[in-house]
Amino acid sequence: MKIPKIVILDEKDKRLHQKSEPVKFPLDEKTKKLIDDCLTYLELSQDEEIAEKYDLRPGMGLSFCQIGIMKRIFVVSEDYGDGTFGRYVVINPEMISHSEERIYVGEGEGCLSINRPTTGIVPRYARATFKAFDENGDEYTIRVREDISIAFQHELDHLNGILFTDRIDPKNPFKGKDSMREI
Repeated sequence: MKIPKIVILDEKDKRLHQKSEPVKFPLDEKTKKLIDDCLTYLELSQDEEIAEKYDLRPGMGLSFCQIGIMKRIFVVSEDYGDGTFGRYVVINPEMISHSEERIYVGEGEGCLSINRPTTGIVPRYARATFKAFDENGDEYTIRVREDISIAFQHELDHLNGILFTDRIDPKNPFKGKDSMREI
């Protein structure tokens, strides 16, 4: 399988700290292809053999701002562990509700735009409901949990110009750990 040519911006790029613009429909074919390319890239990056062979960092989500396109689009690819993936195309997302329960990634969140070691936890909601549009302009509502909830919140932050490292308390990187559940 051919790896799509995706160039991911590094955290030093100022665009990653800017808010992305709403998307207007209908999408052009170039944008639809780019959505598919981003999902394919993520899926290939999650295959250990392919990732090692082509020096890809594994990723679960990607926002268009990370590839230099300042539009409110992100994709998430969920590895089901059997060679198949759940594909989420999320355009003009809005978090409309969330749980009170907070969670964090035990080994720490990662990001394809952050190419350095980081320490600390990022508080996220265990469950969240999003309203968004798919690539055809159809509105939908989705309730996500656990790791997919974290991925959606992480990517929504990107669209708002926020990196996960911005959410780590620099004075106390593990602040609040005891009041949240590790996943």
